[in-house]
Amino acid sequence: MGEQWRAQFDAEVSFANGGGLRTEGFRLDIPGREITDGDLAALFVRHLGLLMVADVRISAKTIIEEPHKGGRGVAVEGSGADRRLVELSHVISDGMTTLPGWPGPRITDWLTFAASRERYAPGTEFHVARIDMIANTGTYLDTPAHRWADRADLTGVSLDRLADLPGVVVRVPAGIRAVDRLMLAAYEVAGRAVLLYTGWDAHFGTERYGAPEAPYLTGDAAQALVDAGAAVVGIDSINIDDMSPAAAGVRPAHSTLLAAGIPIVEHLTGLDALPPTGFRFTAAPPMVAGMGTFPVRAFAVINA
Repeated sequence: MGEQWRAQFDAEVSFANGGGLRTEGFRLDIPGREITDGDLAALFVRHLGLLMVADVRISAKTIIEEPHKGGRGVAVEGSGADRRLVELSHVISDGMTTLPGWPGPRITDWLTFAASRERYAPGTEFHVARIDMIANTGTYLDTPAHRWADRADLTGVSLDRLADLPGVVVRVPAGIRAVDRLMLAAYEVAGRAVLLYTGWDAHFGTERYGAPEAPYLTGDAAQALVDAGAAVVGIDSINIDDMSPAAAGVRPAHSTLLAAGIPIVEHLTGLDALPPTGFRFTAAPPMVAGMGTFPVRAFAVINA
């Protein structure tokens, strides 16, 4: 067995919903001798399972060569015959607004019941509708081709990134805009659909939905999800990136996640009906060549 290291440190934690926590002389297994305060803070938050952490200040840090004591166990998700389906998509309707200033869908008849009667036997009739829309309508998936030229489009993203994924819900406190790395540190995200529940979907279809204060994922947090091996990332806000004027059009979350091949689902809804874990998530679009985004029927399956 090679060298094993532990960090001993003091930590002062402040929470996004108020209050704090202080520890002295805390010892924690670390992967190597060199570790930054930021990495140690994230490891500390995850080890204790702390939620809604706003900040962690590390002090009095020393590194000790010492055998690892073992980590916290991870609960295994249950399974069973009883299950519940939860709808996580917005309804697409004629003329609706998804993104302010972007055109809404136009839904019309291509073949009416009346017109079809002359094509079929008496008493047999059909209806076929037509929809004209941009791809970013309703609840939709972003593939790498949405951000990066010559990367995987809707036909190039495998189903294991889109369907029947174990999910985890990150509940973001009201009033918090930037979902940062520390807010994610307590969650096991490897191979999972990470769904950011901000509650902003309550404003969908109103002017408020596109307001500059809409919640978003920071670039540092996106990189943390890449490093941890998240399978897909979703949010119930208007955009996974900051859309305020101060962001100046920079899109670090899109750039980082999609460069790593991690699809993004935007404009989710109904995440309040999901437990923190113990559900499966699906958001699969049709395979349309040459398109980087498309609406999905996103849903979750919760085992009893």
